[in-house]
Parts: sequence; C-alpha cells; structure tokens
Amino acid sequence: MADPMRIRAQAAGDKITVRVLMSHEMETGQRKDSSGKVIPAWFIQEVTAAHNGKPVLTAHWGPSIAKNPFLQFVVKGGKAGDKITVNWVDNRGDKRSDEATVS
Repeated sequence: MADPMRIRAQAAGDKITVRVLMSHEMETGQRKDSSGKVIPAWFIQEVTAAHNGKPVLTAHWGPSIAKNPFLQFVVKGGKAGDKITVNWVDNRGDKRSDEATVS
C-alpha cells in the first residue's frame, strides 16, 4: 500500500480549501529502464473526495499526471470540524483512502 496522503483542509467562511499531496510513482508506460525494457504503466486512474460522507469530487486521471501528484479544490458549505475523505484507485487495483478534519 502507498504512503498516506497529506491532506490539509482549511475553512474560510463557508468554504473549505482542500490540498492533497498523494504519494505515487505515476509511471506512463513509455519510459525504459537501464536495460532497455519498457517500465509498465502504473498510475492513479480515479480520485474521489467526500465532505462528511457526501461525494464532492470525482476525477479520472491518466498516465500524464506527475509523480506524487498534488490536488487542490474548494468545497462550499463547510465549517471547522467537518471531515474530508479522499480516495484513489490506480490501474493495478491498488487503493488508498485517507481522512482529514477541517481546521
């Protein structure tokens, strides 16, 4: 399983700004190793986020996203103490889910 995501969620008025740093190699499938063999594709395909259990974001990614991707988004109607959950699934079926409390 991948390292935990670093999630920061801060409220300002009724808006929550969420910043997520995901730990993932994100291989495109086009690079070659030192012996000339193609490194297989390995990338996050879907990212979802929920605010207090209610889905607020779904993103479908491909192999062109950078290693250890960063994602930022804003959720309306939130306050300090709310929960933000972020999940991802990669093309190998690996999954990661982490949660943060809004400050």
